[in-house]
Amino acid sequence: MSTMKQNKERLYDIIKRPIITEKSMTMAALSQYTFEVAMDATKVEIAQAIELAFPNRKVTKVRTVYMPSHAKRVGYSVGRTQSGKKAIVTIQGDPIEELAGV
Repeated sequence: MSTMKQNKERLYDIIKRPIITEKSMTMAALSQYTFEVAMDATKVEIAQAIELAFPNRKVTKVRTVYMPSHAKRVGYSVGRTQSGKKAIVTIQGDPIEELAGV
């Protein structure tokens, strides 16, 4: 398998899901979108993955945040949430309607 094909398959696995919260929806008005990404993804890979997933858009800035796990309790059960990584991506071009809820 060629490296280009392997790299493209890796880019599809980088973006896990969009993070839809009240804060992320207000940031969507500023063309900033929040995604949960793979822990080992770099900013360059995240930008390439976003441009591949949403054509006709250019990524201008990528900010990443590590989200540590937290203690969580339901009744007598005690556990932890899953840790992860999120990326706040600023795009130039058409807004992403699927995430903006328009």
